[in-house]
Amino acid sequence: MNGTGERIVALAESWIGTPYRHQGATKGVGCDCIGLIRGIWCALYGTEPEVVPPYAPDWAERGGEDRLMQAALRLFGPPVAFAEAMPGDLLLFRWRPDCAAKHAGILVGPAHFIHAYEQAAVTRSALVPSWKRRVAAVHRFPAARVD
Repeated sequence: MNGTGERIVALAESWIGTPYRHQGATKGVGCDCIGLIRGIWCALYGTEPEVVPPYAPDWAERGGEDRLMQAALRLFGPPVAFAEAMPGDLLLFRWRPDCAAKHAGILVGPAHFIHAYEQAAVTRSALVPSWKRRVAAVHRFPAARVD
């Protein structure tokens, strides 16, 4: 694991137990999966990468845009192959092949990831086959923020 990956995993672990709150992004108070990633980004780079507009719980099922994937491409750059995924990488998930990516988490190692689990809290989960087959993309956090 590289230094940036170790730091990202440590940051993600510090969010474990934060209650699930739709559109939240405050460690210890509440967050959703996007808020978890936003919080880690802010800890790494000092500021939000862009303003996140309000979104409904069913935002991915509406409108046909793959907004989470588009944001990942814009902010993280091209995806890496799942076989090359490293701890600290961003995982994007889609529930079905014909749906937009709707969930995000941080890879901890080959068998676990951290994510904000709806109606629960930020937790470490096993990356079991049912989760692995839903991985839509893997992105690496930028080493340095370039504007």
